[in-house]
Amino acid sequence: MGTARRLARCALLAAAAAVVLLLTGLGAGGLVILVIGLAGLVASAVGIWWFLAHRGPLRVLGALLAVGAPVATLTLYIVGGLWLTALLALGLWAVALLCARAALRRPAEPRGPVTPTDRARGERRPRPRRPVLIMNPKSGGGKVGRFALVERAEKLGARVILIDPSAETDVAALAREAVADGADLLGVAGGDGTQALVAAVAAEHDLPFLVVSAGTRNHFALDLGLDRDDPSNCLAALVDGEELRVDLGSVSGRPFVNTVSFGVYADVVQRPEYRDAKAGTALDALPDLLQGGQGPGLDATADDSRLLAQQAILVSNNPYAAPDPFGAAAARRPRLDGGELGVIGVRVTSAAEAAGLAVWGTQATGLNVLTAGRVEVVGASGNLGNGNGNGNGNGNSNGNGNSNGNGGVADGKGKGNGNGNGNGNGGGYDAGTIPVAVDGEALVLPTPVVCTLRPRALRVLVPRDRPGSVPPRPPLDWRRIAALALHSSSGTTRRNST
Repeated sequence: MGTARRLARCALLAAAAAVVLLLTGLGAGGLVILVIGLAGLVASAVGIWWFLAHRGPLRVLGALLAVGAPVATLTLYIVGGLWLTALLALGLWAVALLCARAALRRPAEPRGPVTPTDRARGERRPRPRRPVLIMNPKSGGGKVGRFALVERAEKLGARVILIDPSAETDVAALAREAVADGADLLGVAGGDGTQALVAAVAAEHDLPFLVVSAGTRNHFALDLGLDRDDPSNCLAALVDGEELRVDLGSVSGRPFVNTVSFGVYADVVQRPEYRDAKAGTALDALPDLLQGGQGPGLDATADDSRLLAQQAILVSNNPYAAPDPFGAAAARRPRLDGGELGVIGVRVTSAAEAAGLAVWGTQATGLNVLTAGRVEVVGASGNLGNGNGNGNGNGNSNGNGNSNGNGGVADGKGKGNGNGNGNGNGGGYDAGTIPVAVDGEALVLPTPVVCTLRPRALRVLVPRDRPGSVPPRPPLDWRRIAALALHSSSGTTRRNST
């Protein structure tokens, strides 16, 4: 604790020195630096919002503002002769942040709970006699072939089932057939969506499950501490492995190992063109989604907490350590056996709210962060479609708007087909359903969509010799820093939620 206390005091001193330098040491110049820097940050956030939420000239203006604001801020510092002051203040603040994060991480090393990715938690298991691995040769851009996973697995005594990428395959059925044939271990070399489906079968039969990091992002493998650079190293668990018990999520009866996304992201991945042009599809869809032109918001109930009219909701198998919407690429879960769902709700409807999110981060009013044992999500009341189709016959559609006829009613983008025609604009889905992305896979599920967790239901076999999971960065909490610096012992870490 002595080291943590010293680091906390160093953080407070460096932060205080930065403030003193700006506000008193250099007179009005320090205040000017603060004002210019804050204005640049807000302007850049507004520009990003305009770029994402609008089309045409306003999108172009947003791009220029997002790039131009930081450049203008730097130029003003140089022209005004304030660059040295700004550089010194920035250096002091960087020291404060580094010391603060190091102080927060330090107490957890000897005293904090051991995570399931820690090798000390693994239980040695005998070598499986009849392991069966299901492999997707297209996953991760062809990692199965590039790393010779089939040949290496077979040399270690595993039976390999290759998925035919050209045909729709029920991987859960393949896994059940393997169990019926006597498999004593199931494994997957593929994406997280495939991992979850087979993992559910393994949990159902209380069999160990092997994760081979042959997908694109391999988030599950990351939090298990597996080697994501060379998936063949995951196969070492077949001969020298240890077992971890982790939680398994369920969304309306479908398993998931990482996340369930609702709202903006789920809407985007539903589009057929998304897989071939992810960035272009997202930019084309976001203005309608963010401005409310496509589909109502989402209402969620997380245990006893209500989240109303959210634009996006993320439910995770155990909470992420730092639920920062700007740091999703580096997000990690410190443990996978905590028995709780992580819940993040986002509602940003204007440039001002976007600027607030950029400035305040996880403390912004547009961001809700909590944990729950059960989450229920429905579409917000009302449908925001603005088109009508009239005719005698059946209406069918897949977006938003209405097609009304004597034969039925459907809400969606598209046209009503029958003896008459009608067009609807906007977005949405047939009444009573919402788009959902389960471990990155696009689905449309009937409402209410219910997410739950099965604590420690999955037995995961991992290599004893593995990289391990990098400890996630703790949330920056200056109240805890002050407590560490001024008191002899730190208080219990608690997760803040808004």
